[in-house]
Amino acid sequence: MRLQPDENAVLKSLAEQGSMIVDRAVGWCAVNSGSRNLEGLEATRQILKTAFAVLPTEPQDVPLAASIEIAADGRETEQAHPPAIAVIVRPEAPVQVVLTGHYDTVFPAESRFQTVVTRPDGALNGPGIADMKGGISVILSALQAVESHPDAGKLGYRLLLSPDEEIGSLSSAPILAEFGRLGHVGLTYEPAMADGSLAGARKGSGNFHIRVTGRNAHAGRDFALGRNAITAAARIAGTLDALNGQRDAVTLNVARIDGGAPLNMVPDIAVVRFNVRYPDAAAAGWLQSNIALAMAAGEGDGLGVSLHGGLTRPAKPFNAAQSALFGKVRDVGALLGQTIAWNPSGGVCEGNNLFAAGLPNIDTLGVRGGDIHSDNEFAWPDSFVERAQLSALILMKLASGDIDARGIHALMETR
Repeated sequence: MRLQPDENAVLKSLAEQGSMIVDRAVGWCAVNSGSRNLEGLEATRQILKTAFAVLPTEPQDVPLAASIEIAADGRETEQAHPPAIAVIVRPEAPVQVVLTGHYDTVFPAESRFQTVVTRPDGALNGPGIADMKGGISVILSALQAVESHPDAGKLGYRLLLSPDEEIGSLSSAPILAEFGRLGHVGLTYEPAMADGSLAGARKGSGNFHIRVTGRNAHAGRDFALGRNAITAAARIAGTLDALNGQRDAVTLNVARIDGGAPLNMVPDIAVVRFNVRYPDAAAAGWLQSNIALAMAAGEGDGLGVSLHGGLTRPAKPFNAAQSALFGKVRDVGALLGQTIAWNPSGGVCEGNNLFAAGLPNIDTLGVRGGDIHSDNEFAWPDSFVERAQLSALILMKLASGDIDARGIHALMETR
């Protein structure tokens, strides 16, 4: 694999856009788009639709259904979501790539973390600068630059920007699956590690809520008539926690118990909330069986126990297709003087969804950064051009056939 003159011209054009790629992302970060901030998400969506209108096909709205959440008082509530953004270019082309990103962040509208600043060491510190408005800026620059390449007509792509990734992609999951089935390879723009390393194998993940209902009563006069939902929830939580260490690479994190009552009342409602991580389908089955058994620890006369949520992102093992794709990306990086390495991760993202749909993918092609999901989130400014060039060259090599997208996809049969 060698760099060609036409490719060099595209890479040079990206090098000249460095400050613009950064500044654009910084501007996007100034608009809060926490996953439940509908006003901020809608404002961000309109900004992105305008920005991506420079591509050959107009951005489309993809309506998303509301997702169901369990409130602290045990009631089911609906969480509305604005539409996702889709850009579909040349769906008839011989090579089809799926690109995904998300425009929501973990920072709510009331967060004190609202703007990007430059740290003394030169890193950018701000909400979403790495995860993943910086990555979205990289996507746009790479796609726009590749359109000038002579082989662009051989490359088709479907881009999806979703508003609910940080809360599990519950509403965008069907669209991710649909897009995944229509591509040969996928590129997703979660941030890379600070040193540029990629995430290789990923565990699967699930979010669960166990609702416990009891019977309230006066804690003094009628204590025996009460059925304590909090103590039942505590028994369930302890049983769930005891599953840790029983199966290799499986973890279960009891994160929160909602509910309760005044000190002189027996509480009649509680909600146990927990997350699971698992390496494969067999472990997923083991978890589901043992969660059902743990629920029995809270059952009894006058107590009701119900399960909500589930396994939201299947595991993403490092199979033959993934190995082949990562190897090609490493080769592309070498042409740019970038050392590309990868490591397994317990984190999850849209790449898990795409893999489950049969699409081999690289899911950490965003900017180099770290401390995501915290007020210390940062990204290195020089990585914006670096990663835009990496994506552009991957796309050009897919278009030219130097990366055999169809051959890599065929290896998914061995997964």
